[in-house]
Formats: sequence, structure tokens, C-alpha cells
Amino acid sequence: MTETTPGTGDAVKERVRTEKREPQLFKVLLLNDDYTTMEFVVHVLEAVFQKSPAEAYQVMMHVHVHGRGLAGVYPWEVAETKAETVISMAREAGFPLKAVTEEA
Repeated sequence: MTETTPGTGDAVKERVRTEKREPQLFKVLLLNDDYTTMEFVVHVLEAVFQKSPAEAYQVMMHVHVHGRGLAGVYPWEVAETKAETVISMAREAGFPLKAVTEEA
């Protein structure tokens, strides 16, 4: 006959599998306007999105020509924070530059 230790019971602990999911990503888009200077847009792209001067210039020109351009792709919280930072910096500088987020 098999002996069991009192109090341990015959229960089997099942292993629970948890799946890691990648966070949902969002695009931060800059919108063109007729008043914000190109230099300010380049500055924002370098300061907020850590773009090199060449990358910032390319994105700025895309925004200028096409009306909107991709500044970066981030998890939702980061994307919202960066968009708000852009709008805040623009207001402080007296520009109407807008940044929006949308699902990537």
C-alpha cells in the first residue's frame, strides 16, 4: 500500500500558461499648417522624437508636401504623451502645429 504524508492530499498543481502579447502600437502624425515654420518642425522632431537632423528634415518635407507625416510609432501611452508634448511646445512657441495619434 502507498503511504501519503498527512495534509498534502493528492492534488496536482497545473501549470498555467500565460502568453506575452506585444503592446498595441500607435502612429504619431504631424499635421501641416500654413503658420508653423519648417525650422520649428525640425526642432520638434529632433527634440521629441530623437530624429537626426537629416531624418527630421525628410519628415518635415513630407509633412509640408503631403499634409501629414509620420513622426514615430509607439505604444499608446508613449504616443499620446509625445503628441501632447508637440502641441504644448507649439503653443508655447506661438505655432498651431498639431500632432495626432492613430492605430498603426
